[in-house]
Amino acid sequence: MRKQKYTAKFKFDRVIESLKEDSVAGVARQYGFGANLLSKWRGEFLSQGHLIFETKPDQDVLKLQKRVAQLEQLLGKKEIELQLIQNFSDFYSSQSGA
Repeated sequence: MRKQKYTAKFKFDRVIESLKEDSVAGVARQYGFGANLLSKWRGEFLSQGHLIFETKPDQDVLKLQKRVAQLEQLLGKKEIELQLIQNFSDFYSSQSGA
């Protein structure tokens, strides 16, 4: 039997639903997974739920900043390569023209 993967949104929605209805077993049965799993999600939510309100940089912004840094680094390398090619070209054109 393969282990089911649930999205964070699905888990959150089920936890909220179970808190509203005050029925772990009923919600778990309705969606076809174990009550122990939903209890675990509820425990995690109740102990770590405050973290969603803490201010922290957005993950997408961090990914984009990292990508920009990579592209800037690549651009710097390409500028150096271009400068070397230009220097070699100037050197060989002066050799053949002399």
